Amino acid sequence: MISLIQLEYVVAVDTHRHFAKAAEKCFVSQPTLSMQLKKMEEELGIILFDRSKQPVIPTEAGKVIIEQARLVLQEAKKIKLLADETKDTISGELRVGIIPTIAPYLLPRFAGDFKKKFPHIHVIVEEIVTDRIEDKLQKDLLDVGILVTPLHNHSIIEHPLYYEEMMVYSNATHPLVSKPVIKIKDIATPEMWLLSDGHCFRHQVVNLCDLHDLQSDKLPFEFEGGSLDTLMKIINQEGGYTLIPELAALDVPQKRIHQVRHFSKICPLREVSLVYTRRFAKTRMIKLLAESIVQSVPKHLTDKKRGVLVEWR
Repeated sequence: MISLIQLEYVVAVDTHRHFAKAAEKCFVSQPTLSMQLKKMEEELGIILFDRSKQPVIPTEAGKVIIEQARLVLQEAKKIKLLADETKDTISGELRVGIIPTIAPYLLPRFAGDFKKKFPHIHVIVEEIVTDRIEDKLQKDLLDVGILVTPLHNHSIIEHPLYYEEMMVYSNATHPLVSKPVIKIKDIATPEMWLLSDGHCFRHQVVNLCDLHDLQSDKLPFEFEGGSLDTLMKIINQEGGYTLIPELAALDVPQKRIHQVRHFSKICPLREVSLVYTRRFAKTRMIKLLAESIVQSVPKHLTDKKRGVLVEWR
């Protein structure tokens, strides 16, 4: 009879692709973990992992079993979670992934108040890019993500929270600062700074401005990074411009607020959502988290009709 412990070991090896690391995460010795996996393979009559590879990889037959193991473990966890949600006190662990272009502007708005309201919820936040959040959600290494949607991923549920405007941020001496009207075509030039590939906000800017073939040969150097704050400081010093989301614009010091400009005739928006897999069981926690985030942002950000949604995928 296959046990839940054996399933946990199988999933751990698949997640970490290393027997020693999987054993460490499961708080058992490597021989114990290896023995239990061997017993499971013998009972099933198949090999789950190709041990000749480094890192170890699942066999074709193993992939099917591992996916089912994740489902079984998730359903087993629901028993405790469902019991917890019937209690008056909300407690437990909530693992949150959040992308770098949202984290510094949103987390300070809600995280402290959320902890004060629900002191028995242990929130663990990890700042990572969208692809990593999706991967970790699928592997049950995160409970929920905060990122830009739509993802067009049928295995992930999206709960829209707010819609922030995409604005222009330029050097204080740049002609855009004194331009009475800024159109999309005005910023499709080699003076634009962009985040590195892999960040959804970069792809939104590229899609909005049709910059797929843009060569930034007028910039003093190439920048590979995911921090909008760093990008804005470079612009203040070196010149040029970029696009920033609305919450980032709200953090701009008053002496530089004239460097932030809106587009005319269009209000491009990005949709920020809570996302989780269809196996997610902490429904009460996610509802409370969503409510806390929505209450922390300016009310007009919840109005989707004020602009045009810019997708990044």
